[in-house]
Amino acid sequence: MNAVTTSPDAIRAAADRLHTAASSGVACDPVRDLLAAGDADAAYAVQAINTERALAAGRRLVGRKIGLTSVAVQKQLGVGQPDYGMLFADMARCDAEDIVLADVLQAKVEAEIAFVLGADLDHDQLTVVDLLRAIDFALPAIEIVGSRVRNWDIRLTDTIADNASSGLYVLGSRPVAIDDFDPRLCGMVMEQAGEPVSVGAGAACMGSPLNAALWLARVMARVGKPLREGDTILSGALGPMVTVRPGDVFDVRIEGLGAVRAAFARE
Repeated sequence: MNAVTTSPDAIRAAADRLHTAASSGVACDPVRDLLAAGDADAAYAVQAINTERALAAGRRLVGRKIGLTSVAVQKQLGVGQPDYGMLFADMARCDAEDIVLADVLQAKVEAEIAFVLGADLDHDQLTVVDLLRAIDFALPAIEIVGSRVRNWDIRLTDTIADNASSGLYVLGSRPVAIDDFDPRLCGMVMEQAGEPVSVGAGAACMGSPLNAALWLARVMARVGKPLREGDTILSGALGPMVTVRPGDVFDVRIEGLGAVRAAFARE
């Protein structure tokens, strides 16, 4: 329990600030000045307000993304667990299609494993067996993260409130069964113009992307918004983020899972 809690008016003001930045395409000041220090509950309340705005505007919720899965990033922000944000259908881009960079504020890319569910995860005591049975297939993914906060000047409450710094995402087109590759030991390389720019492995994501996905499933069930059949989970970065420039093309290969490309149009 926080010693100081954030008022409803401050939560609404933070949501309005981020919503205006997203609508205008002009990054804003951090929102941590409006929220009590470390008040993650208030930050998720900000995220929820803008999620409801998105749904009211007709956007379709198709899954969740997990952030802060790197131990190094967690230490940097002074936290001991990841965070989550919403995935909407209009955030999805096709493998290798031209992506308009202006659609994301301050874009960066990171390679991830996406899990697509074939069953609900609504139990109150979920296990890894429940998760494995619920996963229909996996895909290689590139998350295009972005921040509505100017210059990526974020702390924990800023990124949570800002939908976990979400932007867009690209999925590969060849589904792979969960028992046909090793999510923990698979290697990843991201290349730009034939040169490696990010290298990692499944173990970089909370020890295994399955660990991250199970954490998410448990949290969503606990807050009464369980993951459902058909949902996509972006399970977290397998290697360092890379800044994007107009015309950049990023190719990601994940051992046993295949390849995916994010191609940005020249502006």
